[in-house]
Amino acid sequence: MDDLDSDWQRKGATLSDKSAREEFGLTQEEIHRAMRAGKLQYRVASMHGNPWLRLLRREVEALVKSKHGANYLKDRKAKTELARVNRELKRLKNQIAELEERKAELIAGIGR
Repeated sequence: MDDLDSDWQRKGATLSDKSAREEFGLTQEEIHRAMRAGKLQYRVASMHGNPWLRLLRREVEALVKSKHGANYLKDRKAKTELARVNRELKRLKNQIAELEERKAELIAGIGR
């Protein structure tokens, strides 16, 4: 398998057109223009009959960097990472609350 195919197979190396719009602030038109210009490779995928585009993350990042600059790309990546961290913290806080509740139930049951 050559390097090009390995990019399509590697975890995290691709993203959907929707994710590219959300993570990097691109519009669908910008994505299509870049595809027509040959700046973005893509593969059509489908889930439950709904088509979507798979894009190579490195190419999307290069497009955003050339269009908006390196600082914009760095800021968008930081915001995306911050949102991921906040989601994980919220999940963990909920899990802690559930465990504390279960702990209280178990302690109450021991004294009976």
